[in-house]
Parts: sequence; structure tokens; C-alpha cells
Amino acid sequence: MDRASQSDLSLGFTNSHALPLPPQRIPIADDSITLQIDSSFRPSLNPTPPVPLQLLEQRFDSTGSRTRVLVDKDEDFEEEEDDDHLREEEFILLGQSLKLKRCRGTSSSSMRSPSPCKRFAVDPESRRASVKAWGDQPLSQADPEIHDLMEKEKHRQFRGIELIASENFVCRAVMEALGSHLTNKYSEGMPGARYYTGNQNIDQIENLCIERALQAFGLSPEHWGVNVQPYSCTSANFAVFSGLLLPGERIMGLDSPSGGHMSHGYYTPGGKKVSGASIFFESFPYKVDPRTGFIDYEKLEEKALDYRPKILICGGSSYPRDWDFPRFRYVADKCGAVLMFDMAQISGLVAAKESPNPFDYCDIVTSTTHKSLRGPRGGIIFYRRGFKGKKQSINLNHCDSNIQYDFEEKINFSVFPSLQGGPHNNHIAALAIALKQAASPEYKVYMRQVKKNAKALASALKSKNCKLVTDGTDNHLILWDLTPLGLTGKVYEKVCEMCHITVNKVAIFSENGVISPGGVRIGSPAMTSRGCLESDFETMAEFLYRAALIASAAQRELEQGKSQREPLKSIYHCKDIADLRNQVEAFATQFAMPAFDM
Repeated sequence: MDRASQSDLSLGFTNSHALPLPPQRIPIADDSITLQIDSSFRPSLNPTPPVPLQLLEQRFDSTGSRTRVLVDKDEDFEEEEDDDHLREEEFILLGQSLKLKRCRGTSSSSMRSPSPCKRFAVDPESRRASVKAWGDQPLSQADPEIHDLMEKEKHRQFRGIELIASENFVCRAVMEALGSHLTNKYSEGMPGARYYTGNQNIDQIENLCIERALQAFGLSPEHWGVNVQPYSCTSANFAVFSGLLLPGERIMGLDSPSGGHMSHGYYTPGGKKVSGASIFFESFPYKVDPRTGFIDYEKLEEKALDYRPKILICGGSSYPRDWDFPRFRYVADKCGAVLMFDMAQISGLVAAKESPNPFDYCDIVTSTTHKSLRGPRGGIIFYRRGFKGKKQSINLNHCDSNIQYDFEEKINFSVFPSLQGGPHNNHIAALAIALKQAASPEYKVYMRQVKKNAKALASALKSKNCKLVTDGTDNHLILWDLTPLGLTGKVYEKVCEMCHITVNKVAIFSENGVISPGGVRIGSPAMTSRGCLESDFETMAEFLYRAALIASAAQRELEQGKSQREPLKSIYHCKDIADLRNQVEAFATQFAMPAFDM
């Protein structure tokens, strides 16, 4: 059987009597790949020269079939204007059609050396210039669309009143560090034990951040360690749980509708596990007294002794009162639990000594690094080290001073490599800057003003007969119960947003113990960072109350079915909303934005 008769077998069909002869192969520049000649093609007598792979470009013909084409380009990457002098040779590469273009009338030997028709060399300086031009473009040129959206967000922040309790405005130095060259470096591991080289400066930055974290909260490195690598407080909390617990072991934290945080474990009323903490561990909540809004410590102790959690968590996202740390310590010792405090909301107050100190009583303390601390977005974990001190407790595990804490290795390993990759070095540098500021006298003055402003706001709302959960505040936030006005938090926050005021809805407990969506959380740090004082927050209270009256009218229309499919959109241009929005903008733009050039 001659080769011509074997051509029908080139598609891979075989029979039991004969196998196709191997196809003729032509070498190309990479000897690991060859070109297979299609059986319908008759090559010239001259052998085909090697083909550089970088000249093969994928093409699609009119039928959608993929081909490979030898691209003929000059040193400036410009296509040939006239293809009449080129001829095509078609091949099969890995089952795909391949067309090689070369000059008509040129010999094989001419293709092995530079010719006017084929100029494969590219000027290195041109390539360098091309890369440099791409890398040196400012944002406004590199991506005008993103730049435009960022400018709009800058103006939104400047023109509005920011009252979300978990938001703040960072200083210029923090912002500069976040947008710095430190984002270029990969630094998996801990200082002195990285998976990559070239981290000598990064190690110094992280060690300085650790040192400043301990100083900001008045902690001794002999008794406390800290990990500054978590990407958020939620990931910091989960790192603690996964480092100290086995899957399915028990944790206990404040119920989310009582002001707790979902990262401490949360189930919906229908039993759905919402947070990773509840999915991988068993969680059971304690709650506030619905009549007062304060934590019910008697029931907390009773539940903890029945449930026996491995970790007892204090701290939350919407609790406006101080935490009774001695009582928590007593309960934790009594049920044999590690005591952990999530100070994400009040870390700035703790650093400024404007709040009870959790480090005197807790084994582990976690936090975000933005919010009241006024740093970059991220998380941090403090953990006890050294020998365990004796405590007045019936739990023998806390009475033997010869036993050392074993948190450090477990938590650090949980952060990396268990849960995270390389740390964000730009964030760690920015955090070091914020922690240096948090240890300064000026920062303490700032946090005292944050508390004064929150109390002034609470008093102004109460003077208008507004109902506040717990009837006031000990920290930077208040919870406003909107149910007496017939409002839900969802409707109210949307109306406020139309007026350029940002707050956030929260669920609260009504006096009969039923979860209600009629709450809103309001905080003072962000507008304090813009220079607002007590009288300014009294003005903001007036804006908030007027927005509540507008929202109450919109809510009534919604309930009576008079509104459209999207009822709130219809009131955006109404006179009351427009007037309040103009007054809010005129008020807000009096105050400078930290780190903004407006």
C-alpha cells in the first residue's frame, strides 16, 4: 500500500488489518513540536525551513475553524501592506490547519538569513519604551472610567454626612502607605521566616508594626503577642477559632439582633447557618434583656454553664454600652472557656483609655484596624503568652502558674498558611502609622471628642422624644428604635441616602422579645475626623429627625398601596427631600476631608 492510498487514514480512522504509516514531519524551531503535512498538500522539492514559534498566530476562518498563520511583521510590528508577493503553504499542527506565508520566489536558504521580506528582529529599546509607557501612565489616562468613578466617590464623601458607626476617614500618611510600592512585595510567612527572599525591609516594617501595636494598648511583649497580618476582623476571628478548636467544637457570642457580630456565629430564625463560624463550629448565643437593651448577665452565666463553650466571646457591632469584663472572666473561668473579646468597634476608645480595658481580663483580643482606630482596612489578633496567672476560680486549668499559654503558635499557623496567603505589606505599613498616632496625646483628645459627640447626638434625639436602645450610649454609637414612628430601618436608611446622609439599618429586640427590623445604627467617628463638635452633631440630629418624618410619610404610602413598584424612587425629587439634601450639602462642605484635595 503506497502513501497515497494511506491518505484516507490521516483523520485517525483505522481497521483491524492495517495501520497508517506515520506522517512525514517537518521540524520547527522548537524541536518538541513538529508540523504534520496535510495529505492533500504537495510541498516543493526544497525542504521547508525551521519556523520560529513566536511567528505563529491563531486565526479563525469564515467557517469558524482555527488556523495558525505565520505573521510577517516588521520591526515596528506593522503588517505588510501588500500580500500579493506572499504564498501560502498549509500544514496541520496538533490537528489544526497551519498556513505558512513566505515571499514568492525566495529560496529556503534565503529564509534562514535576514531579508527585506522577513525582518524578525525587534529593537530592544523600542520594547523597553513600550513597557515603560504602559507602566508610567497616571490613573486618569490608564483607566479614565475608574478614575471618573473614584472622583465621584470622593465628591460623594465630601458632600455628605457620614454616620455609619464602622466607617471613618484615614489621614494622608495612611493613604500614602496604602498606595505605595509595598504592594509589590510577596512576603508569605512571619518576620525572619519568609518563603521568599528580599524581605529584609518588610520584616522591619512588620516588626515595627507589632511593637507599635503593643505600645498603643500598653501591653508588655513578655505577656502579649500580636499578629498584624489578618485581612479583616472576620478572618482574624475565624483564625482564632480554627487555631484553637476542632471542627464542631463550641463557641458562644452575643446574638446578632442583640448587637453581636455574625462572625461570632449566627443562625437565621429558620436554622440556616449564615457565618463560617457557625458552619464549621457549633455556636449558641446569649442575648440582651429586651426590656432594657443591656446584656442579661444572669442568663448568660446560666446558658454558658449548660452549653460549656470552648471559647466565650464578648464584643459586638451594635452594642452602645460598656462591657463588664470582670463578669465575663468569672463566667469563662466557671465554665472552663477561653475568653475572647472582639473590640472592632471600640478599639480606638480602648487605646485612648476611654473604655474599660479588655486586656486585664481576656485571653485573646481581636479587632479591625479601621473604624474608631482610624487605620487601614484589616484585622489584628492579640494573644496572651508566657505563664498563666492564678485567678480566683473553681477551674483548675487557670490555677497552675507552671502552665504556659499555647496560643501563639496555633494562631500564627492558623493565619498562615492555614487561612491566608501573603500579607498585604502596604496595609501593615499603614497600620503601623495609625498605631503610632493612636499612642499620641492628640489621638486621645480626638477619641474623647468622639464620645462627647455621640452623647450630644443622643441627647438631641432624645429631646425630640426619639427612643434609643438602652436610653443612651457609653461609646461612639447609638441605636435608634424607629418603631414608634412606624418606620423600618430599611426605608429610613434609603431616605437618608437621598438626602446625602449615610446610616445603616439594624435588627433590634422589641420589648416583648420579638426581633424587629425597625432599628438604625448611628456613629460619630467619621464626622469627628472632619472636625465636627457637639453643636454640629446637634444640627445633624435635626437633619436625622426631619428625614425620619419624610420617611414615615413614605412608609404610610407604601403600606396603603398608593406607591409605585419602587416607591422610594418617586420621592427623590420631592421638595422636602430636595430641600433637606441641599441643606445637608451646604453643612457638610464646610468641613474639610482628611487627605482630600477638593
